[in-house]
Amino acid sequence: MIKKILIANRGEIASRIIRTCRKMGIASVAVYSEADKDAPYVSKADEAFLLGGPRVNESYLNATKIFEIAKLANCDAVHPGYGFLSENANFARKCAKEDLIFIGPHPDLIEKMGNKVAARQLMELKGLPVVPGLSRPLVDSKEAVWEAEKIGYPVMLKAAAGGGGIGMQVANDEVELLKIYEGNQKRALMFFGNGEMFIEKFIEKPRHIEIQVLADTFGHSVYLWERECSIQRRHQKVFEEAPSPFLDNETREAMGNAAVKAIETIGYYNAGTLEFLVDVDKNFYFLEMNTRLQVEHTVTEEITGLDLVEQQIRIAQGEPLAFKQSEIHRDGHSIEVRIYAEDPVTFFPSPGKITALKVPQEEYIRHELAVHDRSVVSHFYDPMIAKLIVKGSSRSQAIQRLVEALDFYKVEGIKTNLPLLRQIAVHEKYKQGETTTDFIETYIKKNGTTI
Repeated sequence: MIKKILIANRGEIASRIIRTCRKMGIASVAVYSEADKDAPYVSKADEAFLLGGPRVNESYLNATKIFEIAKLANCDAVHPGYGFLSENANFARKCAKEDLIFIGPHPDLIEKMGNKVAARQLMELKGLPVVPGLSRPLVDSKEAVWEAEKIGYPVMLKAAAGGGGIGMQVANDEVELLKIYEGNQKRALMFFGNGEMFIEKFIEKPRHIEIQVLADTFGHSVYLWERECSIQRRHQKVFEEAPSPFLDNETREAMGNAAVKAIETIGYYNAGTLEFLVDVDKNFYFLEMNTRLQVEHTVTEEITGLDLVEQQIRIAQGEPLAFKQSEIHRDGHSIEVRIYAEDPVTFFPSPGKITALKVPQEEYIRHELAVHDRSVVSHFYDPMIAKLIVKGSSRSQAIQRLVEALDFYKVEGIKTNLPLLRQIAVHEKYKQGETTTDFIETYIKKNGTTI
């Protein structure tokens, strides 16, 4: 049984994991950079250790130092959270060498699913529908043009090892494709150390819908319904909700069953998420798999009553799933919004000191906070400072509660995206469930403002 967990992460996800550790009677060890020494999660853990300087390579990506601390603190497991080292197969392998349980899937599975081209090839072999395109990396820009002609414009150019929208761009014709190819390749090489690109058909006005799965090491797998994450800005998720307002039960079950069949055929275990594009006719296409906890896991927890971090820990310590697919029920509707420290007009990061923080408190509201009212938001990390999650018995009730919560929410001293979130939440098209991936640029872009 796991007795002490080192949390190789920061911010709200570190606090989230600490909360479950405390509930399970497991000791928690936090690590922090010099910039995070006063962060809320540091004082919440049972123990906390300085990793290094504020830059991520000095701290949260410093695997050697993380393992030194894990040994010093007598930890027997590591939870990577999301981002940083969470999908680093070499880090997971090193955990095993250091006699630490990695709370996640086998490193070979992380490696297989971490490359989008390889994952596409594998899932296609396992019977999942994929977006029409080339299931291998492109040789060069000339081949990109050749394949685009066969697929038909518009096309989506993507980095094979990409994530977070980096190295991803739509081309409407050959001129655009040639223009973006080299730049995207350079960005992919800089961010991921891998400049491989691939190309696929751009599905117009799609929904971005993902299936949460859990699997133990005994061959038992389940899906925990879906999350819709279609409202995005520059391919970054802004709103997430469960269940999707678009899917019918037949499509929902078909997607869930397809996801479970796929992970069972590759021997996957722990938590994971399969992401899909769904077109206007409810045809769904596999996009990628995330072999970790997702930022938006909270809405799944709200509608299922399951603690996904607890499930991850139980699977990692060798326990079988305690429930069958037929025992997983949906209850109500939940919505999560991501609150960023950024200018609401330019969307540039807005680091600085928070001088006042006022958040709504109701039984149907959940907060995952990375800050308090004296926090200094650093420019060294992702600008997400909080997640606001609401639940209602219906989608309309959840939206109304969200609007009220956003109206109450106050952050002073820095700029945030709260105005954008409020604009979306009250929009009639959002209330009607018209949540396609072009929602923001279609309905929120006003008066020439660049979003």
